[in-house]
Amino acid sequence: MERVRKRWRLFAGGLSGLVAGTAGGIVAIALLAGGASGGARADGDLHMTAAHVPPLLTLPGEHVTLRYAIVCPPPAGGDACDGAGDVYVRSGRGGAFERLPLSRGPDSGAGRYFVDLPDRIASAPDGFSYYAALRDAANGGALVVPSGGADAAQRSYRLRNPVMVDLGTDAFGNTETPSARVVDARWGSGAGEAGVSGGPTSLRIGPSSFDVASDGTVTLLDGVNHRVERWRAGHAVATAPVDVPTATNDLAVGADGTIYVLDGASSAGSAPLLQTFTPGGVQIRARHIADRTWSQLRLGPRGPVVHQEPSEEWMPAQDGATPLDRAAQARAGTPGRPLADGSTLVVLRVGTGEVRLARIVDDAVRASWRIVSGTPLGEVQLAERWGNRIVLVVKAYSESRDEFEVLVLDGNGLVRTFAVASDQWADAAPLAYFRLAGGSLYKLGTGPAGAFVDRYDLEGAR
Repeated sequence: MERVRKRWRLFAGGLSGLVAGTAGGIVAIALLAGGASGGARADGDLHMTAAHVPPLLTLPGEHVTLRYAIVCPPPAGGDACDGAGDVYVRSGRGGAFERLPLSRGPDSGAGRYFVDLPDRIASAPDGFSYYAALRDAANGGALVVPSGGADAAQRSYRLRNPVMVDLGTDAFGNTETPSARVVDARWGSGAGEAGVSGGPTSLRIGPSSFDVASDGTVTLLDGVNHRVERWRAGHAVATAPVDVPTATNDLAVGADGTIYVLDGASSAGSAPLLQTFTPGGVQIRARHIADRTWSQLRLGPRGPVVHQEPSEEWMPAQDGATPLDRAAQARAGTPGRPLADGSTLVVLRVGTGEVRLARIVDDAVRASWRIVSGTPLGEVQLAERWGNRIVLVVKAYSESRDEFEVLVLDGNGLVRTFAVASDQWADAAPLAYFRLAGGSLYKLGTGPAGAFVDRYDLEGAR
């Protein structure tokens, strides 16, 4: 029983996402990033959770295995989770789903279950779509992944001729000098300062996220001091109080100044809250997101969108001015982040040294890239369209060092690349260190003296 309890604490504790690949095919498996996870159910339903990273982008001839981690908290006096389930899959996006039962892997005691997709489905020219119905035979729990089920089935796209980019092996240490430091806030609670919690023996949390307006104004989420600070041309120009917890929250700011904060402190018993504030910090609303955890908050063409887990989909929190409840969010989930022009951007990490990227237009691949590296690649911090190009930021790491690689891509390959130092002395939201605004990339960093935001101008890469 203690082994089961330990496994549950690991899943509910907020470990970073991990995608694992195998030669000749894709397997996808994940640990959670955020809080406890699950589908769009009642807040009190905590019995089981799951993790799954979908093979969103596949190559011709690639074998596909879908893997799920099914984990249950140990009920008082009851049995541990006895996981099982079925995957409902089809070629393309329409037609009837075919049921494929999940098999127990040799590590099913750790919650691992899988199904190998038949080649006739995995190799379909238009890709495939699917969802899973998971259950706990011992205790009666049930969960659908993605949360929207058949209404928002997960989609996988076939990459026929992706542009190849080989980064080689990272030497580390040759980092770019910033064009400017636009925020320089020492630790504290006064004007122009930023709060930090924790210490040498506990988790340090500083400003957990930021956003940048088209005119270069930086909004810094100073959760320790329960406020946002606005900086312009290197100076703090305004503050607004916001009632948010001291946690690794994420932030997005609308063109009209509306502030959106996604709660990183939700307990395992409640889905995270997305709070909306006026530019002056007055709360407009607070609504739960559909799933049990999240990895990113961004603004889409119709309002804030949240990448949610275990659905591993981008779900809108609003449709224009209309807020969406949890069920409506789940039904509208998509594998790619929606962009202003109506397209979506789909990103997948494969194994330890590859990132795949595709721009989807009218549910078909318009452009795609494969980035491979002799150095292990970690999380993708940013993937944004910039004119007719894509800006990608991914972490490269070794056993002793890490830094961020910035790639500017076009239809022919790599236009420009440079490295940026990690500068992560205090924690922020896991995927909130970079923003793209206009022709510049902005990076949030922290050190023993305080927090800062550096600007890297990309205009020369056009």
